[in-house]
Amino acid sequence: MSSNGQLSGSTARRSLSTTSAAPQADPQPNNESAPDSRATERDSTHHAVVSTFDLFSIGVGPSSSHTVGPMRAGKIFVQDLVEHKILEKVASIKVDLYGSLALTGIGHGTPNATLMGLEGELPETVPTETIISRVQDMHDTAAITLNGSHRIRFNPDKDMTLHCYESLPQHPNGMRFTVFDDNGDMLATNEYFSIGGGFVVNEKTQVAHGENVFYRDNKHDSMHTSSSSAAGESTDKVDAGSAAAEPAQMDERTQQDLVTAALPFRTGKDLVEMCEREGLSIAEVVYLNELQWRSREDVIDSAYRIWNVMDDSIRRGCLSTERKLPGRLNVRRRAPHLYQNLMRGIYGTVAGQGLLSGAANPHGALSDGQTGALDDGSMNTGTYSASSLLGTALTNTQRNELSGVFKRRQRARRPVLPQLDYLSVYAIAVNEENAAGGRVVTAPTNGAAGVIPSVLKYHLEFLSEDPSRDILEFLFTSAAIGMLYKRGASISAAEMGCQGEVGVACSMSAAAFAAVMGGTPAQVENAAEIGMEHNLGLTCDPVDGLVQIPCIERNALGAVKAVTAAQLALQGDGSHRVSLDQVIETMRQTGQDMMSKYKETSQGGLAVNVPIC
Repeated sequence: MSSNGQLSGSTARRSLSTTSAAPQADPQPNNESAPDSRATERDSTHHAVVSTFDLFSIGVGPSSSHTVGPMRAGKIFVQDLVEHKILEKVASIKVDLYGSLALTGIGHGTPNATLMGLEGELPETVPTETIISRVQDMHDTAAITLNGSHRIRFNPDKDMTLHCYESLPQHPNGMRFTVFDDNGDMLATNEYFSIGGGFVVNEKTQVAHGENVFYRDNKHDSMHTSSSSAAGESTDKVDAGSAAAEPAQMDERTQQDLVTAALPFRTGKDLVEMCEREGLSIAEVVYLNELQWRSREDVIDSAYRIWNVMDDSIRRGCLSTERKLPGRLNVRRRAPHLYQNLMRGIYGTVAGQGLLSGAANPHGALSDGQTGALDDGSMNTGTYSASSLLGTALTNTQRNELSGVFKRRQRARRPVLPQLDYLSVYAIAVNEENAAGGRVVTAPTNGAAGVIPSVLKYHLEFLSEDPSRDILEFLFTSAAIGMLYKRGASISAAEMGCQGEVGVACSMSAAAFAAVMGGTPAQVENAAEIGMEHNLGLTCDPVDGLVQIPCIERNALGAVKAVTAAQLALQGDGSHRVSLDQVIETMRQTGQDMMSKYKETSQGGLAVNVPIC
């Protein structure tokens, strides 16, 4: 995010243009075109370092690529209109959403988020409770207020088009904005691509600079030129001006990045070797890089602010009074009930109620060796035995045999439940808030927003001896691992499937948990590798396009797997056969080979096998 807090540093722009690439029919065109541009980027000298506060950005649910990214793109576009002195000439606007943004856009809130961006809102600050009513007002009045100041005619049903079976050539999450004057003549157009985690790029940014775009200051955007495609300018003039200016600007941008990153690294191997050579932890490397762009106080305050939003999303999810999540699936919120059960386990039962009363054991308590039978087949009264389940009568000999092996005994509730329950409820709480459109932190995406907060909160509550320090070490360590995935592969489910979201979040959390538990850089790298190795091939197949099934539960499993991966790594000395870099490349290739119907299109997997009604 820029220093003034108005625009995320994870966005990039090019000059407005009167031309745009024609869409193609294949909803996953990047399968052919992406490898060449990425291979060029990976072979270049450009490092993996981006800001921690671009990787972890505050936004709204339910999706970083389908909600946060489009909102930022809309904001960038209207700001461009202002800077090119075009905004006041605009009489109408057309919005086109392509590929995955169209296929799962309705369930992900993409249209609403895009319209909020065009009205000048940002994910960090938009009043989430007003979004639905404001969009409804656009439908009722057939008007929109661009940048919050210029009201024009706009019918969302006619002027916003979802191209479900077309994609722009550069990325499956593509969008195009086009504005017209009173005569219907085009004033300007631009295309943007939401590449995951709330990052937004465009075609020229993507090809020239890979997908790791980081601009510390919106005014210092080297991709932004002064040429404009106002009415009357020829396409040749605009494109020629841009083409002449951009190569030199890109070279300057690359050199700035190489200079301003105090400790640049490209791969996991580079990172571990640097730590061992300099005697630093991974978190310290990231912290020193942040100091090149921000003051010490700003870095620390920003990190704590990120954690506070994460922690608040857990609190809101656990204490929510809403019974169901939005959408046709009618999914019930589970975090409040799970949290109440946890609190009852910690602090005892309700006054006057025994541990094994009817509330705790609806089937009744059984003493040692006691068996019973269902009353009229109901499990709500009496006790039950194996015979009732099998539908046969047991002989006395069989009963004696059973009681000799499976002795029934009363089991008191343990005062402290296993860590799995805490990890699960925290992760589920965050992702239920995300599914409801609440404010969360992209970590590194919204669809995987529950994994990192869950593992960190578990550590702070049950293991940490220095919470203030551990928050910083956890966030900075996990950010370093996220940077490697962003450079070496992608954090977009539309490109990688869910291995690029929950898989990456699991890997980041495993590394961070190993770090705060005292692991060496080699052990931390090993934990990150284990976390991803066993998420390879994970598909993204949201039912009805909603970030609910299987997304919410998957975050809980990702958190549990992260802790397990860290524990395995901490039992070794850091040496292992499969490296993190090899796993990242494997993940990239797997995502490349994965069929498009398993990459956030809701055209395969659970999305076509689970009935909506």
